[in-house]
Amino acid sequence: MASSKILRSANAPRTPPTETEQLVAQAILDLETSTDLKAELRPLQISAAREVDVKGGRKAIVVFVPVPQLKAWHKIQGRLTRELEKKFADRHVVFAGQYRMMRKPTRVSRVKQQRPRSRTLKVVHEKILDDLVFPSEIVGKRTRTSVDGNKVTRVFLDPKDTTSLEYKLDSFAAVYRGLTGKEVHFEFPAVASE
Repeated sequence: MASSKILRSANAPRTPPTETEQLVAQAILDLETSTDLKAELRPLQISAAREVDVKGGRKAIVVFVPVPQLKAWHKIQGRLTRELEKKFADRHVVFAGQYRMMRKPTRVSRVKQQRPRSRTLKVVHEKILDDLVFPSEIVGKRTRTSVDGNKVTRVFLDPKDTTSLEYKLDSFAAVYRGLTGKEVHFEFPAVASE
């Protein structure tokens, strides 16, 4: 029954759900039956779930949701995240859209159609970054390139969310590194006292 909450893409190979996906789907199904989120959770499904290692031996669960359902997930994400983190006490839970990138068309490629801007690598990575920190907003970014070519991006989050998100900053960085391979440090900007 929990597999009814897992929606695979039509292009994806038909693989059976992993243990993590089964656990997350069952937890969402339990929340649907036991809480007042029933009306909101009924039409929603996940496309995948994955565990990522975080510093200090902790783990984070990334729940991928279909992009057309992303707005509906955002409406209940705050409460749903709290409930799922109660069920998975030792892990942080974050949501991200299941975005697809398209290759840059070459001279010999079969597809002669220009790829949409929303399917480029840069835009997909930006959307994943926005989804990971969703209840908060990104208020600034700084990219530092070292002499050897390594890039490290500092992302500044809205200071009003300091108390609610500060404990998850390492999880955000580890998940983003696991999904994109890019190094990011999340911070809250220093607020000048008046």
